[in-house]
Amino acid sequence: MTTRSRRERPAKPALTYEGIVATAVRLMETEGLQRVTMRRLAQELDTGAASLYVYVANTAELHAAILEHLLGTVDLRPVRAKGDWQDRLIAVLRSYTQVLFAHPALASSALIARPSGPNYLALVEAILALLHKGGVPDAQAAWGIDALLLVATATAAEQSARAESGSAPADHEAAVAALRDASPKTHPRVAALGDDLFSGPPEARLDWILRTVVNGTSGTPRS
Repeated sequence: MTTRSRRERPAKPALTYEGIVATAVRLMETEGLQRVTMRRLAQELDTGAASLYVYVANTAELHAAILEHLLGTVDLRPVRAKGDWQDRLIAVLRSYTQVLFAHPALASSALIARPSGPNYLALVEAILALLHKGGVPDAQAAWGIDALLLVATATAAEQSARAESGSAPADHEAAVAALRDASPKTHPRVAALGDDLFSGPPEARLDWILRTVVNGTSGTPRS
């Protein structure tokens, strides 16, 4: 049996930041985000982990880079569309949430991951532009955007955690039963609202929550 010398082997493609991120995204989609580590990525790229640190500092930064890449799929067309500014803002936030829904593990990571690339900046600019279009004072918009993105991200993370938990359906049913069976003597307000506490499809509830935060941002001056 003969072995090929190193000189006969095809040269490996040069590492690039874009190539590293694209490979990380592919790994996430095939093996799950928990497998996207610096060591696993280096193995996939047939290089040493130390080579990756030139481009990405650590796994957390790598996950943030994946999120930044996926933010490029958020639909920002409502910014330039016609119609009510708040409807358009909710459409952008809904699209952002759906991107996270499509990648469950990333939704939880997005609560702490801090992307800083052009796709993230485009999303922030879109939200701020629509808040400005609606006459929201700049100072309130500057703080309100954090609340809007946090609500959308946390909603996706919660739904993703439920989807991945084997006990989630049973836990949900137990919570619903507890609210439905609450005694009007000991918990009069819970009993009065009853089924309405968990009524409505998730999409409608998310839209309502987002509009509540938008209205709060618009109507609550910074002290």
